[in-house]
Amino acid sequence: MKREIAILSAIVMAAAVSSASAQAPAAPGAAPVAASAQAQATIPKAKQTSLGLYMRPREAAETMGREGARTLFVDVRTRAEMMFTGWAPTIDGHVPFVEVTEFWDWDDKEGRYKLDANPVFSRDVERLLAAKGLTKNDRVILMCRSGDRSARAVDKLAEAGFTQVYSQYEGFEGDASPYGQRTVNGWKNAGLAWTYKPDKAKFYAAGR
Repeated sequence: MKREIAILSAIVMAAAVSSASAQAPAAPGAAPVAASAQAQATIPKAKQTSLGLYMRPREAAETMGREGARTLFVDVRTRAEMMFTGWAPTIDGHVPFVEVTEFWDWDDKEGRYKLDANPVFSRDVERLLAAKGLTKNDRVILMCRSGDRSARAVDKLAEAGFTQVYSQYEGFEGDASPYGQRTVNGWKNAGLAWTYKPDKAKFYAAGR
């Protein structure tokens, strides 16, 4: 029990440091900037990206409210996650970075269903950009469940020539507590708008 309390305390302290350094209030109309070295040090290595651009949930929501016309916000979770754990209507669209296999094969090593990379991920994000009249040099925000996949997705887009891709590094559901529940941080826990009701116009359809 003492060990679990210590771990939980460390998570809370890291969140407090991150809140103070990575999410300091921006001046009205100001664009987000790359995280400082101090702020980036609070971001777990698995969530760090080659571009070094990060946002927390409220920063992403405020950016869309202030500069949504010049920003693309994409959820990169699987279709099952979007359907059954909810999604944020603030996003422009949904492009899975990975997806469960056709017959939901089991991965014994990972202890979950197998996931395959989406071979047209970068192309489909670029389609969303074009539909909004944006280019690879405009701001893109990616969100997954808790920030690991969005980091890998940022790196994938960077390889494809995208230059301003931010990872919403707390994700939609957030990190797991020592008790296994995702109650620590994330879009849902920040009190931001989300829903279970699907929207065909924003949900992923391969080749659309």
